[in-house]
Amino acid sequence: MSLTKSFSTGLAVALLALTPVVAGTTPAHADEIPATGTFTFTTAPGIMPAWDSANISLVGVSPGSVVTNTLTNTARVNLPVVAKASTANAMAGGFRFVNTATGENFRCSVPVVDTRARVVDCVLPSGYNAAVFEISEIAERTKVNTNATKTTIFDGIELRIINREMANRLNDELDTSVFSASVVLATGSLIVARDR
Repeated sequence: MSLTKSFSTGLAVALLALTPVVAGTTPAHADEIPATGTFTFTTAPGIMPAWDSANISLVGVSPGSVVTNTLTNTARVNLPVVAKASTANAMAGGFRFVNTATGENFRCSVPVVDTRARVVDCVLPSGYNAAVFEISEIAERTKVNTNATKTTIFDGIELRIINREMANRLNDELDTSVFSASVVLATGSLIVARDR
């Protein structure tokens, strides 16, 4: 299977899994449309020192990227938006958590940010989707429309690991104990633009 076909299949599965179902319709009726923009989030204070002490590193999966700031001891994840279906916004690439001491890793591919369901869903290496993060808050939403595009900006997005089971899974797969669903993991923003 080609990389392009594999990406398209993963993207379709991710978007279909997160598209809300309305009475009398099926998720297949939600139109998947091309979109542009970015989803960025920066680790919350104290997160990177805890990960560093446990040999946990955050790595970008192209075309996603991770930029580490040694002055603030934070990591910033940047992911390009490629499509949307209703309130589900799909990214390209992804990121990995890596235990640098053991080589174990947990990969989140083709993340989908659903602003209505308030989750960030990932395609896992098994090929299955899982809601990995909860959006515990969206501080502000802004719409900017032009004759050519519709843009929505979501600011002040707070991310947490979705539940104790996912935190335990991350800890088990990475041979660590630093992940918890009770703390804010990161804050960020989502900008999504599409043609009118």
